[in-house]
Amino acid sequence: MADRAPSGLLLVDKPHGITSHDAVSRVRRSLGIRKVGHSGTLDPLATGLLVMGVGRGTRLLRFLSEFPKLYEGTGVLGVETTTLDAEGDVVREAPVAVTEPELRAALASFVGDIEQAPPAYSAVKVGGERSYKAARRGEAVDSPSRRVHVYAFNVRRFDPPRFDFRVRCSGGTYVRSLVADVGHALECGAHVTALRRTAVGPFGVEEARPPHDPGPLLPLERAVEHLAAVTLHEEEARVAAHGSILGPAGIEGPYRALAPDGRLVGIYRDEGTKAVPEVILSPA
Repeated sequence: MADRAPSGLLLVDKPHGITSHDAVSRVRRSLGIRKVGHSGTLDPLATGLLVMGVGRGTRLLRFLSEFPKLYEGTGVLGVETTTLDAEGDVVREAPVAVTEPELRAALASFVGDIEQAPPAYSAVKVGGERSYKAARRGEAVDSPSRRVHVYAFNVRRFDPPRFDFRVRCSGGTYVRSLVADVGHALECGAHVTALRRTAVGPFGVEEARPPHDPGPLLPLERAVEHLAAVTLHEEEARVAAHGSILGPAGIEGPYRALAPDGRLVGIYRDEGTKAVPEVILSPA
């Protein structure tokens, strides 16, 4: 019966002021389905695109993690806050004497591979606890840094002390931290006042719908159509649907295993002289 439950992807436009978990809860209530998850958290202040998996679609969300994400937002120079955005308490104010060329140069200096520590007020787990819980108790949070990639970071408009920006970055990048780092580079501080995710890989927010009215499901295949594909013979497809090991396909990284009729059977990965399943979707 579980395999007959609706499965697929949803593109949801998260409104301001709710968490990503809240958005998932609204989708669950709207669809009457418990098994719903999302790929890539948005802060309550942020709006925009959440890619959600429903039913068996939740098993494929991990393959979206390498997609770059596109954001548009507004930063304010001269003010630092505890949360690095407008929802936190002000901890420092400084005069702003920054020219537009200086601002553009500061943003450009963060393009490429960078080491970034998650903000204290974030959902990342430190010592088994969400970081923001310790931060709210006033405890120091030491989150390990991670390598992220910024593909582009541009000024769209500068009206001191406010500036509108667009950034394209890898998954796991904290835009709040990027803007705060720009403020540090300019020696005046900065924080984010608005942020909107407009794209995740090939998915755009213009396709998204509100969480209380998410619309029809997109096919499961949309989550992995960027992966290479191998069409199996009929007997291979039958045994693969039960998670059997297959012969190698000679492909680096995960790839789609398709039945002769084009149906997605699962995701496989070569390991030496065999191909092992990463995800198996139950037989139709």
